[in-house]
Amino acid sequence: MAFKFSRLSLRFILPLALVLGLFAYAVVPLVDNLTLRWFVRDLDIRSELLANTLQDTLREYVPSKDKKKINQLFDRAISDERLYALGFCDASGRLLYKTVTYPELLGCRTQRIQGGAMQSLVQLPQGSLHVTESPLEMESLQLGKLILVHDMSFIERRSADTKRYVMSLFGLLAIIISAITVVVAHLSWRGWIRAVRDILRGDLMMGGHANPAPEMKPLVGDLRALLNEMNRERREQDNQSQLWTPDKLRALLHDELAGDEVLVVSNREPYIHIRNSEGIAVQRPASGLVTAVEPVMRACSGTWIAHGAGSADRETVDSKDRVRVPPSNPSYTLRRVWLSEEEEKGYYFGFANEGLWPLCHIAHVRPVFRSSDWEQYVAVNRRFAEAVIKEARTDDPVVLVQDYHFALLPRMVREVLPKATIITFWHIPWPNPESFGI
Repeated sequence: MAFKFSRLSLRFILPLALVLGLFAYAVVPLVDNLTLRWFVRDLDIRSELLANTLQDTLREYVPSKDKKKINQLFDRAISDERLYALGFCDASGRLLYKTVTYPELLGCRTQRIQGGAMQSLVQLPQGSLHVTESPLEMESLQLGKLILVHDMSFIERRSADTKRYVMSLFGLLAIIISAITVVVAHLSWRGWIRAVRDILRGDLMMGGHANPAPEMKPLVGDLRALLNEMNRERREQDNQSQLWTPDKLRALLHDELAGDEVLVVSNREPYIHIRNSEGIAVQRPASGLVTAVEPVMRACSGTWIAHGAGSADRETVDSKDRVRVPPSNPSYTLRRVWLSEEEEKGYYFGFANEGLWPLCHIAHVRPVFRSSDWEQYVAVNRRFAEAVIKEARTDDPVVLVQDYHFALLPRMVREVLPKATIITFWHIPWPNPESFGI
């Protein structure tokens, strides 16, 4: 129930989080630009007020060229933490007086006009600066201009704080909206499930008709039609024989798995040909896999693809590495794949048995994974996949892939036979998440 609830929650949370994230991504630059314009406008006003305050004193000091008093005046002015530097240029554009903090690259800057507005922001190696110029006149005589430089770092800090606040706000909104939506959706989902359960209980258990909720009435007719069809099929099955026959099994494969050609892939073969003193003998391995799967193969006349490991296996196959089995009453084909000693060592004894087997059994032995074993594992899986593709007579066979030796084979087959029904079964435990985490 918890898993279903979490999946239902993600269906609402993820789209909401994505939409709000995109909206925040679009809004933050707009807010940043708006706050920057506010701060620049405030600094323009502040610079104008400060320039007006200094101009009266400068009209007294500049004509007398009292450098000491002008520097003292400038030093007192920049004691304000936001005012970074001051400079004074004469009418010819020479920088006569400045504070020690005045940027050399700035010189006697002339304000640029862009789009009808004065551009007061300057980017220098020291950072972003706000620069304004105030002309100094006395009795219609142009004495020069006062240049005021403000540090913009505090604005950048406030802008960064604004971004964090906006993102936090949208994050909080996402959590609240998602929580409300999930709760409402969950309550609605539970109501629908309860309504369907009531309908099924009323029709199946009591044989009557439940009184459905108004929102469920469009589904009532369809549900009851399905129930009637199920009951009719169940009654028909009860009247038929319960014994399994090869024809029933073939029909089941055709109807339920959309195919009647069965291909089995396993490392171990169902019949092994061994050479002894009396000639060639056939052995049937004591394997649960063979016991479980061979009846299907006998019924469906399929093809079993396996590693030919018997000492006389090569002598008993035809030119296409096939042999009909069982020997006493051949009913399906055994297709053997030949592996070299190096391939068997890397793929079977190495990656599969020293790596995957301990991992899946959570054994007290550390799994061993070698690059060379992995390369052999991939190569052997590819060879068996090619054998499956070659043996398939149709484009929609039923392929039963047995055990952890062929973890890569289903995808390899799927790439060539997209319509195939591929069933993978591992005869060992599946490791828990903690094992993968280690």
